[in-house]
Amino acid sequence: MRRDSFRKLALVFGFIALAVFAGGCKKKVAATPPAQAPAPAPAPPPAKPTVTMNASPASIKTGETARLSWSSTNATDLDIEPGVGKVAPEGATPVNPTESTTYTITATGPGGSATASARVEVAAAPPPPPQPNLSQMFEQNVKDVYFDFDRSDIREDARGVLTKDAEFLRSYPQVRVSLEGNCDERGSTEYNLGLGQRRAEAAKKYLVSLGIPAERMETV
Repeated sequence: MRRDSFRKLALVFGFIALAVFAGGCKKKVAATPPAQAPAPAPAPPPAKPTVTMNASPASIKTGETARLSWSSTNATDLDIEPGVGKVAPEGATPVNPTESTTYTITATGPGGSATASARVEVAAAPPPPPQPNLSQMFEQNVKDVYFDFDRSDIREDARGVLTKDAEFLRSYPQVRVSLEGNCDERGSTEYNLGLGQRRAEAAKKYLVSLGIPAERMETV
């Protein structure tokens, strides 16, 4: 009986030993880490500025005015050179270049910068016409006067003409004039010469009354 008990004990002991051995050899299972949240997507880069500009008219003459107009997107700072400076994101401004000029606008924003250009061609004004000489000016400004038939008194229309003649003579005191009285051929030569002389003297007298010195005039 004791033998049977020993066997049972041995079996139990052996079972326990096996269980302990088996427990000592069991592999440990690593804990699974929690899943990480996906990283947020990067923010998109700022949009790059755009800008356009044009000039109207593109060709002018010296002294004339052209107009620059422009528009932009995604820009916080705009500058036009030469000579204009800081401007709004959209607008227009007059320019008066004295020579052909290329204007450049620079648009700057968080996304970088952009430029645009517009050229204004300036055509040189033609040279002024040459000034007429004194002889030409005399012909242009001093006019003849007319008399009634067989008369030497100054008519009303002739007074207006002589008044303008006197204005020119006062402006050019260096000018001397010759007053010649003419007649048609219906009278004798002697009569016509006398009538012509009286007409010349009448014109001279009227000019003197307007302030023209007598020594600047001769009658023939």
